[in-house]
Amino acid sequence: MVKVKWFGHSAFAVEVGGKVFLVDPWITNPKSPVKDLSELGIEPDYILVTHDHGDHLGNAVELLKLYKKAKAVAIFEIANQIAEKLGDPNRVIDGNIGGPIQLGDGFFVVLTTATHSSSSGSPTGVVFGREGETVYHAGDTGLTYDMKLVGELYKPLVALLPIGGHYTMGPREAAKAAELIKPKYAIPMHYGTFPVLWGRPEDFKNEVAKLAPEVRVVILSPGEEVELT
Repeated sequence: MVKVKWFGHSAFAVEVGGKVFLVDPWITNPKSPVKDLSELGIEPDYILVTHDHGDHLGNAVELLKLYKKAKAVAIFEIANQIAEKLGDPNRVIDGNIGGPIQLGDGFFVVLTTATHSSSSGSPTGVVFGREGETVYHAGDTGLTYDMKLVGELYKPLVALLPIGGHYTMGPREAAKAAELIKPKYAIPMHYGTFPVLWGRPEDFKNEVAKLAPEVRVVILSPGEEVELT
C-alpha cells in the first residue's frame, strides 16, 4: 500500500512501508493548503529533488533544517549545493541518472532521464520505494521513449505525470507516457499553478481512456491524500 498526498504543483508526500518521501517539495506553492512548514504534519525520511528550478527545489533546504533526520537525494551537483547550504555533507545522498541508490531495508531511489533544463546538474525524474511498491515521479519533462524502460524495469504502481504543457508534457503527451509506463494508477501534476500551465486533468483522463484504458487516473485536489494498492 502506498499513500500519496499532493500539495499542488509537483510537490508530493509519499509513504511507502512506513518511510515518508517528499518529492519536489515546493510545499508553499500558490495552490498548497500548507503555508507554514511547521504545519506539514508528517516527518519526512527523504526529500527527493528532480532539478533545481525554484518550483521544484522549493522548500527543500528549509525542510531539511526543520526535520533533522531527513536526508536529501538528488543528482550530484544539486546534492552538493544543498549540503553546502546546510553545512553538512551527511544530510545528502548524491547520485546520477540510471544508478540505483540503495537506502537500506529494501528501499531504493533511481534517478531517471528527463527532457528539460536545470541550472545545475541534469534534470531527472525519480523512481523510488521498494519491490512491489514503487512510485515514478517524472519531474519536469517532455515525452520520452525512455519511459517505456521505466515501466518495464520498475513496474511502478503509480506514475506522477506533468500535464500542464508549455514547459512539460501536456495532457496528450502525458497520456502517451502512461501508455508507455503502464502503471496501475496515474496522477496528474504540474498544472494550473500559473495561467501558462494550461493542461486540464479532465483532458488527461480522457486521453488516457483512449490510449491506456487499463490505467486508472486519480485526480487529487491540493492537500488531498489517497491510498493505493
